[in-house]
Amino acid sequence: MLRGKKIIIGITGSIAAYKVPYLIRMLKREGAEVQVLVTSMAKDFVTPLTLSALSEKPVYSEYFDKGDGTWTSHVSLGLWADLFLFAPASANTMGKMSSGIADNLLLTTYLSARCPVFIAPAMDLDMYKHPSTKKSIDILKSQGCRFIDPVEGELASGLKGCGRMEEPEVIFEHIKNHFLTSVTFKGKRVLVTAGPTHEPVDPVRFIGNSSSGKMGIEIAKALDNLGAEVDLVLGPVSQKVDSDSVNVINVKTADDMHQACVSVFDEADITIMAAAVADFTPEVVSDQKIKKQTGFESINLVPTVDILSELGKKKRENQLLIGFALETENERDNALTKLHNKNCDAIVLNSLNDMGAGFGYDTNKVTFITRNGEEIITGLKSKQEIASDLIRVLDRLLKS
Repeated sequence: MLRGKKIIIGITGSIAAYKVPYLIRMLKREGAEVQVLVTSMAKDFVTPLTLSALSEKPVYSEYFDKGDGTWTSHVSLGLWADLFLFAPASANTMGKMSSGIADNLLLTTYLSARCPVFIAPAMDLDMYKHPSTKKSIDILKSQGCRFIDPVEGELASGLKGCGRMEEPEVIFEHIKNHFLTSVTFKGKRVLVTAGPTHEPVDPVRFIGNSSSGKMGIEIAKALDNLGAEVDLVLGPVSQKVDSDSVNVINVKTADDMHQACVSVFDEADITIMAAAVADFTPEVVSDQKIKKQTGFESINLVPTVDILSELGKKKRENQLLIGFALETENERDNALTKLHNKNCDAIVLNSLNDMGAGFGYDTNKVTFITRNGEEIITGLKSKQEIASDLIRVLDRLLKS
């Protein structure tokens, strides 16, 4: 699976650098090409000679070879890679990455890279917990970097806590899983919905909800990164989609979203309905602003089209349909009813009773329930990480 894959490993100043030679050996055994870049401090922890012998390539640290003046092009290196891994990643390097500071070859290459970036931090527990480190991590996650979180254990300081870089075998599995799912989704046509709908009462007022669209947007970006052709039907949100290759279809009302979904559904291999679509819309919409003095006794509401149900009726044997269920009571039972009644292959259950999950947050906590009876409960994670978890569920459904 890794044969011919081009991987850059960036090593920064951390005692955990001693683990990297083992990772290089595993990657090389699977046929990957490995290019190692090191910071000047990293060389105090692991020698370039060791890294070069294992990777079978020169190890780069400087822009110029002081012997013959040869220039190392950070642009060419960045464009060469299929995957960029920072392991170990120090607090200092992550701070520079999040701020766009490029004062060494490793960082300039990072800013030139167009491939997925994985980061495996390593540092003492207090450094890892520090607000500035957390801020750097949040910024890098928002920019699409994927984190292989450190683990609890004994640290170089003698303290015990979270900050140990994950073991080489686990990092290797993350890399392998990335390329496995890349093969699965490359060229697949995927329809994703995101955000709320606004049902107008008059020209200035509407009935809506607090959905930010963040979850659906992260799903669309993750699938786009894996080579899928993504159509994102997006309700009225302030969130931007920072990908030129995602086809964004902007809509406003539930009816708009229904029409947009129907227009592309037949071509979709996978449909993921993450939008929070209004269940009701005003029966009559005033063409003028309703004045406070005039008022009205009531707003008569009528049901909107149940888009998920309509698509479930149209779904072909070779299509996957994923629904979302945002619940406040009888959560699992309601999600299971939705799974079966609407002909879904999986339901992503969200509870508003979980702190930090649901509308508006950058984090989420969900339960994946599949047609095969599989149930996976995630912890509270970034929505980017939840999107990665969903991709693994999709991968299994496609192969089942």
